[in-house]
Amino acid sequence: MPHPSSELVIDPILIRKHDVSGPRYTSYPTADRFVEAYGEGSLRHRLEDRALSGVAGAGAPLSLYVHLPFCDTVCYYCGCNKIVTRDHGRSEKYINSLGREMAMVAGALGGPRAASYSQLHWGGGTPTFLSAGEMRALLGLIDAQFGRAPGAELSLEADPRRVEPGRMAVLGALGFNRLSVGVQDFDPRVQQAVHRVQSLAETRRMVGEARASGFRSVNLDLIYGLPLQTLDSFGATLDKVIELAPDRVALYNYAHLPALFKPQRRIREADLPAAETKLQILTLAIGRLTRAGYLYIGMDHFARPGDELAVAQSQGRLHRNFQGYSTQAGSDMLGFGVSAIGSIGPSYYQNAKDLAAYTAAIDGGRLPVWRGIELTVDDLVRRAVIQALICNFRLSLEAIELSWLIDFRKVFAEEMRELRRLADDGLVELQPDWIVVTPRGRLLVRSVCMVFDRHLREQRRRAAYSRVI
Repeated sequence: MPHPSSELVIDPILIRKHDVSGPRYTSYPTADRFVEAYGEGSLRHRLEDRALSGVAGAGAPLSLYVHLPFCDTVCYYCGCNKIVTRDHGRSEKYINSLGREMAMVAGALGGPRAASYSQLHWGGGTPTFLSAGEMRALLGLIDAQFGRAPGAELSLEADPRRVEPGRMAVLGALGFNRLSVGVQDFDPRVQQAVHRVQSLAETRRMVGEARASGFRSVNLDLIYGLPLQTLDSFGATLDKVIELAPDRVALYNYAHLPALFKPQRRIREADLPAAETKLQILTLAIGRLTRAGYLYIGMDHFARPGDELAVAQSQGRLHRNFQGYSTQAGSDMLGFGVSAIGSIGPSYYQNAKDLAAYTAAIDGGRLPVWRGIELTVDDLVRRAVIQALICNFRLSLEAIELSWLIDFRKVFAEEMRELRRLADDGLVELQPDWIVVTPRGRLLVRSVCMVFDRHLREQRRRAAYSRVI
């Protein structure tokens, strides 16, 4: 069978018809369905259940996410939960709070190092805001509470403008082996319009140092739809990206939501490219990247054929979580820090979004849980369906029926009727035992997944999402 992403067809007519607002499905149910009735007690119950069930330890390693919210400047397009400051006294205090949060969680799991982790990701904000000493201290706190599994993946997001020579060697020595580099666009006019001026030279230097320091995978983030972008200017950016030869490329759609994200109010709407121009830029980028040897993994992500993501997808092992696509399915994920999201057992949780509220909970000896959700059996079945579609572009009806002891066509009768309309448009093929997202439907896989989203069906008009394309 050919690689799932080896064929991709860009159909502008279908894209225009099905380019609707919808979630990115880094979870199901999505985070806007979380409720405040899920609090600290709910999370402690799940942690203790995990410890009592005996799955903690080498048999079922954890995935850890640490949110580091600090940035010393603001990028106008950003919708992340961040704190703009140049005061490293704040980050020092924050690291102390993270250590205390981790100690509480580890205690509920049976004590320090009772559980191990196979994946660690530092996101932000700007993780490289931390000094080398702060990074050492933070990783020491993590390893004091959670054992590091052999061959663990340690990744972080980095801003080349804030990484001095030698920093990547420090990170490599600490065990970090995966890097995600913010680029967005190399055009100077676009960079000035979004308040993120970053040269090719400093990006090239950091990528080169990372490779020399043992990093096995380097990802570059790009955004299309930014102010002053044109087809020609983004083509020049793609030239530079391909020259840097990253292992992965993430190509995100800029969602202009100034009512939700204050920094975006500094972007002039008149400078944003028209919808048709955005589609042309996307088409150009897909063509250039695939001709350069990258495979379309799905949902904005491209990878070289030998990259772990591409291999996992070809073997049906690809997974999707709050950090995007992942090679490790089934791991509980613990989120630490302000606004961090985690999943444990059949539940999701999110920490307090406000730093003061987060710190107050830690100072009071409480886990800083703000909200979460316990998944029903229906949620779990739908999550499995959406995971298969968004990761592998195909769903085995028999596999779902055997795993969940249901009659698929009976349980999803309404969804199958809706899928027939998508099949008529060429987005999916409905085979006797399979639902297959076609090459024309792969850019619109979110629209296919939305068919199975019961919560979206019930509350669709109240949700506010970025558009699919």
